[in-house]
Amino acid sequence: MLFLALRTLRARKGGFAGAFVALVCAAALVTACGALLETGLRGDIRIERYAGTDTVVTADQNLHWTKHKKGKTKTKSKPLTERAWLDTTAVDTLRAVPGIEAVVPELTFPAHVLTASGRALDTDDNAWGHAWESARLTPFTLRAGRAPTAPGEVVLDADLARRAAVPVGGTVTVQAGQAPGAYRVVGIAAPPGRDALARQASVFFADADARRLAGHPGQVASVGLFTAPGANPSTVRAAAREALAGTGAQVRTGTDRGPAEFPAAAKARVTLVSLGGALGGTSLLVAILVVVGTFALSVQQRRREIALLRAIGATPRQIRRMVGREALVVGLIAGALGAFAGLGLARWLHGRFVAFGAIPDTLALKLSAIPPIGAVLLTLLAAWTAARVSVRRAARIRPTEALADAAIERPRLGVVRTIGGVVAALGYGVLLLVLRTLDTEPKSTPVTFLTVIVAAVAIALLGPLLARAGIAVLGLVVGRLSPISGFLAARNARAAAERVAAVVTPLSLAVAMASTILFTQTTASHAAGEQAKAGTLASYTLVAGPGVPGRAAEAVRAVPGVEVATEVLHTLVRAGQDKFPAQGVTPQGVQRTLDPKTRSGAFAALADGTVAVSESAARTKGVGVGDDLRITMGDGVQVTLKVIAVYERGLGFGDLTLPHALVAAHVDRPAAEAVLISGTYAATAGSALSREALQRALGEFPGIRVLDRGEVEQARRDQAGTQAQVNYVAMGLIIAFTGIAVVNTLVMATSARRREFALLQLVGTTRRQVMRMLRWETGAVVVLAAVLGSVVAYATLTAYSVGMTGSASPYAPPLTYAAVLVAATGLAFVATVVPGRVALRGNPADAMGLRD
Repeated sequence: MLFLALRTLRARKGGFAGAFVALVCAAALVTACGALLETGLRGDIRIERYAGTDTVVTADQNLHWTKHKKGKTKTKSKPLTERAWLDTTAVDTLRAVPGIEAVVPELTFPAHVLTASGRALDTDDNAWGHAWESARLTPFTLRAGRAPTAPGEVVLDADLARRAAVPVGGTVTVQAGQAPGAYRVVGIAAPPGRDALARQASVFFADADARRLAGHPGQVASVGLFTAPGANPSTVRAAAREALAGTGAQVRTGTDRGPAEFPAAAKARVTLVSLGGALGGTSLLVAILVVVGTFALSVQQRRREIALLRAIGATPRQIRRMVGREALVVGLIAGALGAFAGLGLARWLHGRFVAFGAIPDTLALKLSAIPPIGAVLLTLLAAWTAARVSVRRAARIRPTEALADAAIERPRLGVVRTIGGVVAALGYGVLLLVLRTLDTEPKSTPVTFLTVIVAAVAIALLGPLLARAGIAVLGLVVGRLSPISGFLAARNARAAAERVAAVVTPLSLAVAMASTILFTQTTASHAAGEQAKAGTLASYTLVAGPGVPGRAAEAVRAVPGVEVATEVLHTLVRAGQDKFPAQGVTPQGVQRTLDPKTRSGAFAALADGTVAVSESAARTKGVGVGDDLRITMGDGVQVTLKVIAVYERGLGFGDLTLPHALVAAHVDRPAAEAVLISGTYAATAGSALSREALQRALGEFPGIRVLDRGEVEQARRDQAGTQAQVNYVAMGLIIAFTGIAVVNTLVMATSARRREFALLQLVGTTRRQVMRMLRWETGAVVVLAAVLGSVVAYATLTAYSVGMTGSASPYAPPLTYAAVLVAATGLAFVATVVPGRVALRGNPADAMGLRD
């Protein structure tokens, strides 16, 4: 049978081309997703700032909790969303450890050098201030000038000094702490062999200034240890761990220093694990569905051949082994090529995610042999399983019935297939009910895509029934519109329901998957935008690249006509094991700038020691007005707050609303992201509050912009579009894969009809009529697939919308939906018209003599 399988592959290259393409794409997707997943699990975080020391001590940067399930106790941990700081008592403890030559405390805080126009030279993620005493950790050495010793003095890295165009002795504006200030540059420093660190700009302050600006009295970001000459580093580290036992401090060495330097990269690991897992799981399910459909169509086109083998004595087992070995050979070659292509795809995906800001470039892509090998094995398994499932009925048929059965299509579905289709349809209904109860994106997203795939499985299994019913209706319309070509198209489609179903399945999956991916994003972002728009009462909003410092908010509060200036800062917090987006707002007069649509309690009662929660968070944690809620802040500090209000607009304002001072004390970047201003008629100025009056009050704070309500809405839409790009790129690969599957299947189905087209020509049908028939037939198939895909997408999106927004009205922009249908239609017609024209070339009599 292996010899026969190889001969069949050689003779039927075209018949296996479709399966080969599907398997190549599947292997590439699995490899890319596996590489992202491995990067999240084992990716290296590049070391820059701590390159000069082999040991770094930090606070525990993970949140731990104990989970009890089925009599077992498990301890779980997740990276904190903000940097946890270390008590300075650890510094004194470490100085007493034998074998340590020097203990160097490190302070890390945002410090932006501003241009004359107030623009920050660097982004939020790579502009940091430090105390000069920690320069040794890299090490930074002076190239010019001296170290800062007095307040108001700084040392810049050489690249930053060049970009700021400031020499030693010059003055530079640095925003750090509560307000930007003018500092005198007393020195320029650089690490060995470079002008600056590759991924962060460095500003060094005098020690006293650094402690004040860091805003963490009695704490340090980390501690660098230098082993004394002659001491054993391993012994010293062991002694340091023993000395710090019970404090929660962590002694890091080697590659473990990277997460201490770049906490954002450590958090990105979790993002990549979840993203790679979700994308990989969805890709694998789609790949299996596509590959099974492709092999089913291939086997369907070989029914006469298989029937002949059965008639001359081949056993069912031999048929299954032959087709299985064909699949293994195709799968091995396709898997190897796809795995190689997947490595390049992984690099491209990693680069896109870095460009969108979803992950920092400090988390390097991890490429090993594990994802390609896994992809090849999974491809082989998918190919073999798809082939065995597809050939099951053809191999079991009796030899005496084989040739007759191959000549006609089965009028009824098999019992097993029918039961499987009904079970899949019921499973789809169950998943819709589950989806209606999920009100957070991390929970609902994987269920949403699984729901679409289960619906596609039901369509694939019940496809012939759906095709006959759909064509029976569409055939009447087509027949009336075109009495000759339309009539032929309707009759052909009705007689070949299995072939139609094989084409409808990937096309409907493409419509459903594309619509779901696009419109889950628009539904959630539109609902959040509408809530934020309706609930933002401020007349003006202050924004700035590096954040709005506290003194700028104080300055606008003194402007005549300004009643309330609410500082807003966002973060992520945990309550128990659940993670919630939260906002910190200035409590005084907050009801004049924000209206989260309070359902119970009083939002205006927000004050120190209190919290307002969304209805979703209240349900999740089982709390109401007057209850205590224990919250873990982003840096791991736990606080207990009293619930004073429950509000509806959680998508627009976050699930928790906290006092601004509490949030600012526990985030890495405490400057407000925005300041909301509510004002009235200013009697002293004789006019209403104006943008110009606010801008004049901000004269000493360059770079802060004053936006009106329309500009704020546009900025919010732009930000939502940037965040959605990550999901569009990730899931767009699945859309591309299903698009390739559509083209693949249609080309296979059309190319296999050469004898049918020849017969039509021999009985008097012209080539133009055959092509017109093919177009009508394709149009009917497209309509049927579009209806099925749209119904699946709409039902899924409605359930998603109910869970996420509380409304049964998903938001689907009509032009975007039309673009999905146009793209699907274009793919279908190109994939049928082109191979149709090729099939009609040559003499019809010669085509009738071709091997089937």
